[in-house]
Amino acid sequence: MKNLIESSGFKINVLLIMMTIFCFSLSAFRYYISDTKVFLFLNWNLFLAWIPLLLSSFILAFRIRSTISLIFIIVVWILFFPNSPYILTDLFHLRARNGIPIWYDLIVILSYAWTGLICGFISLNDIEKRLSDYGKTNIINGVTVLFLFMSSFGVYLGRFLRWNSWDVLNNPFGLFSDIVVRFIYPMEYTKTWGVTLLMGIMLNFMYFTFKWAGINNEKELQPEDKSLNGMEQF
Repeated sequence: MKNLIESSGFKINVLLIMMTIFCFSLSAFRYYISDTKVFLFLNWNLFLAWIPLLLSSFILAFRIRSTISLIFIIVVWILFFPNSPYILTDLFHLRARNGIPIWYDLIVILSYAWTGLICGFISLNDIEKRLSDYGKTNIINGVTVLFLFMSSFGVYLGRFLRWNSWDVLNNPFGLFSDIVVRFIYPMEYTKTWGVTLLMGIMLNFMYFTFKWAGINNEKELQPEDKSLNGMEQF
C-alpha cells in the first residue's frame, strides 16, 4: 500500500483529480456569482478529455494481450484524444463580460485547458509504453508524432466544423464526407491544413518537452538513490 501511495502514477492521478476539482470549483463559483452558465460547458469538455486517460489506464492496468482488443481500444482512444487539446481553443470564448473580471475568466479557461492537456499527454505516454512492445523507439516516436497531428486535425473538425467524437456513430457519412473532401481538394481548404499543421507542430513541441523533461528528472534522481542506498548500507 505504501509503495502504491509513493508511486509517481498515483501522485499524478491524485494531482489530476485535485486539478479537476479546482476547475469545477472555479466554474461553480462563477455561476454562483454571475448566475450565468457561460463556462459550465467546460465541465463536459473536461470530462471528454478524461476519457483518453481512462482508456490508456485500462490498457496498462489489465495488460490487454489480444491484438484485436488492443487495436479496438486504441482506435476508440484516437477518436477521443483530440478532446484533450481541444479545450485550448476555448480561449476563443474569452472576452469582457458584465459582473466577472476578464482575468478570472482567463484563469478558468486556462485551468481547464491545462488539466485537459495533461490528461491527454499522460494518456499518450501510456499508449507509447504499450506500443513499445511492438516496435522500436524511433517507430513509436513517429507514431506519436502522427497521433498528435491527427489530434490537431480532430481539433479543427470540432472547433470549426462542430463535429464531435460521437458523430462517428451519429452521422458517420457526413463526418466522412467533410474529411475526404479536404484530402481530395487540399488547396481549397487552406485553413484546415494551416490549423492542422501549426497546431500539430505546437502539440509536438509541448508533448516531447513534457515527456523528455520527465525522463531527465528520473535519470537525475537515480544516482542520488544509489548513493542513498550506499549510505544506508554503510
